[in-house]
Amino acid sequence: MGQDAFMEPFGDTLGVFQCKIYLLLFDIVANCLLLRFKLSVSSYEIWKKGACSGLKVTVPSHTVHGVRGQALYLPVHYGFHTPASDIQIIWLFERPHTMPKYLLGSVNKSVVPDLEYQHKFTMMPPNASLLINPLQFPDEGNYIVKVNIQGNGTLSASQKIQVTVDDPITKPVVQIHPPSGAVEYVGNMTLTCHVEGGTRLAYQWLKNGRPVHTSSTYSFSPQNNTLHIAPVTKEDIGNYSCLVRNPVSEMESDIIMPIIYYGPYGLQVNSDKGLKVGEVFTVDLGEAILFDCSADSHPPNTYSWIRRTDNTTYIIKHGPRLEVASEKVAQKTMDYVCCAYNNITGRQDETHFTVIITSVGLEKLAQKGKSLSPLASITGISLFLIISMCLLFLWKKYQPYKVIKQKLEGRPETEYRKAQTFSGHEDALDDFGIYEFVAFPDASGVSRIPSRSVPVSDCVSGQDLHSTVYEVIQHIPAQQQDHPE
Repeated sequence: MGQDAFMEPFGDTLGVFQCKIYLLLFDIVANCLLLRFKLSVSSYEIWKKGACSGLKVTVPSHTVHGVRGQALYLPVHYGFHTPASDIQIIWLFERPHTMPKYLLGSVNKSVVPDLEYQHKFTMMPPNASLLINPLQFPDEGNYIVKVNIQGNGTLSASQKIQVTVDDPITKPVVQIHPPSGAVEYVGNMTLTCHVEGGTRLAYQWLKNGRPVHTSSTYSFSPQNNTLHIAPVTKEDIGNYSCLVRNPVSEMESDIIMPIIYYGPYGLQVNSDKGLKVGEVFTVDLGEAILFDCSADSHPPNTYSWIRRTDNTTYIIKHGPRLEVASEKVAQKTMDYVCCAYNNITGRQDETHFTVIITSVGLEKLAQKGKSLSPLASITGISLFLIISMCLLFLWKKYQPYKVIKQKLEGRPETEYRKAQTFSGHEDALDDFGIYEFVAFPDASGVSRIPSRSVPVSDCVSGQDLHSTVYEVIQHIPAQQQDHPE
């Protein structure tokens, strides 16, 4: 731990008495550290003496970036709490692997510069800040400021500032190869960023304002100043720029858009009139309709219109638009093909469509199409009612037999005999329904049953009882006569 690191938490106004109290507590920990790491006791005593001296030197930043040819100001602040008779300030300069070199110094307000640098470095004591003017590349290195206070003893403190020297960046320029463009999935493209002026350059590529990262098609050179796209695709189209930074400036190139040939994609046919359903156009008789064929492509496609008749095809027009006059067409249905061709990519696409000429009128066709949905609803409701009626009929047909059987088993014999008497009706419509026919043996022992019978569904047997259930449904029964068996 250095002197400045220890003094910083206490501030510049920390008194000597307070410092000694903190050092008393710190001695306990320090003694353990001395034993643990075998530090020199004399070094610790020297540090402790400086820690309570009340002298502190601070700098806003330990690294300062300067521009070549401009002035650079290194601000320094110091403070102390003991009486001082003399204040000495010394500035030293060192490069890597060299000994520090004296630049200038002062005692109180008297400045003593090194004669070699007397016109380059300036200091205004008791202010310890240093002005370097002009700044050059050889001035890059570490600058050490040391402050000595002469009072009851000599107090010393120092700070080090690293200075870098750079040239500002000039505006980058991006070049594309090949400049004529590349074909999608076939060609490759290289973007190179050129900068004439600037030091310690850092390159970054942007696409539509966002950073470009390494991917399956994007790669960069070791310095990052070159972007490779291999192979190019339609998705690589965009606004590219090169952003260059260094410690003292940053500049961005103009936006450039690479030329990429692609397509055709999304071929479709549209019309200004008629009713379109899928690939079918319905046109009123006597109406002229204009068809437009379009597809996404670069460069723009060349279009051809083909008509198919009797298993033969022939080209009728070139260009993106086709006009069809329905009154001049003999057939009511015509098949067409729009073909799009990109002469750079060598790719083509085509779409088929049919034109139907009708005299009904498009408004009636539209209304007919709108009425399709209510018709479907009515059909569904009708089917539901028919199924419901069939289920009800089946239930009535088979369910009552169980009830009739239970009633027949519990009836007394006198009721069955009464059931042999039938009353006719003048109106036959009243005879429709479900009937129960029960035959009882008479005194002679011969049972009487109707001469006309229907297949038996359930039978109720007693000692001398024969019964049959008949159904008469939705028809007029013929006149029945009783015949003894």
